[in-house]
Amino acid sequence: MPTLAARWRRHSLIAEVTAGDPGMRRRLRRGMDVVEGRLRGCSLEAADPFVAEVVAHLIEAGGKRLRPLLTLLGAEFGPAERRAEVWDGVVTAAVVAELVHVASLHHDDVMDEAQTRHGVSSVNARWGNGVATFSGDWLLSKAAQLAAELGPAMVQLQARTSRRLVEGQMLELVGPSERQRRLDHYLAVISGKSAALIASSLCAGALQAGATPSETDSLAEYGEHLGVAFQIGDDLLDITAPSERLGKERGRDLAVGVESLPVLLALEDDRPQGAELRELLAAGPDATPEARSRTLALLCASPAVDQARVMRDDRLRRARRALTVLPDRPARHALASLCGFVASRTR
Repeated sequence: MPTLAARWRRHSLIAEVTAGDPGMRRRLRRGMDVVEGRLRGCSLEAADPFVAEVVAHLIEAGGKRLRPLLTLLGAEFGPAERRAEVWDGVVTAAVVAELVHVASLHHDDVMDEAQTRHGVSSVNARWGNGVATFSGDWLLSKAAQLAAELGPAMVQLQARTSRRLVEGQMLELVGPSERQRRLDHYLAVISGKSAALIASSLCAGALQAGATPSETDSLAEYGEHLGVAFQIGDDLLDITAPSERLGKERGRDLAVGVESLPVLLALEDDRPQGAELRELLAAGPDATPEARSRTLALLCASPAVDQARVMRDDRLRRARRALTVLPDRPARHALASLCGFVASRTR
């Protein structure tokens, strides 16, 4: 069952980042199990059984649940006595973070014409683009409802995050302007599409638990850098990892014409292989499966893969540096360990 496998992955990640602190590990596991139950409960609130089935589809498929985990870790920076008082609000904020993330997957898969997600059929492949779009909207509306229950500050944070997500999606659709470097455009896109929600997930937990403004700002800075590094890692996985590990088609970005970081860097390769790669990429997303296979092989052998890893590692260094001003608590060490997890995904 995907849900059992997903639970194992979640608990494995928690164990990895909480080595040496069994108390925090128990709190996080308990919190994540409650988050999981509430996520399933959200879909049951749909008035129509068909809507309930659709919005539950990717939730049931599972995933790493990184964003709600970050919300719980952000809350660890609040005073211990307050954390106990507002624990329910922290869990609700974690549910909001994951609902927004799952909604973005519904919309992403429409844009990318994806066929699978988390090892199951994507919503658009199973029910069509219209259903996928509106079910994503339903999830966003549910997230907004829950955020409203947590107060004005949470509503403002949720609204800013949603705006950045939409802006990132739109930038990806329209492409870089004539005067904009492709790399600058890429970073602007992933800042909105990936980093915004990771940063806000941390801030939501800190906000609910009463962390100081300076601590919340440091968590936001950490999250921005971690989010960029995480997306670069996803770009690398799309090229280097087998489809079974990805839970979706390998080379999906290539198939729909998305210029990921390794592709952008490979376009600057002045070797003969680089020239062949540029010719293959110029054919666009309508290239034959054989051409895409050759493109993937060239990308894997290109210096661009290592160059992308260097850029990822630079962001992870900046994320770790942002943590140094935070109180020396187990949660700070857990967030530092999370940087190691992001790096290890694509070594």
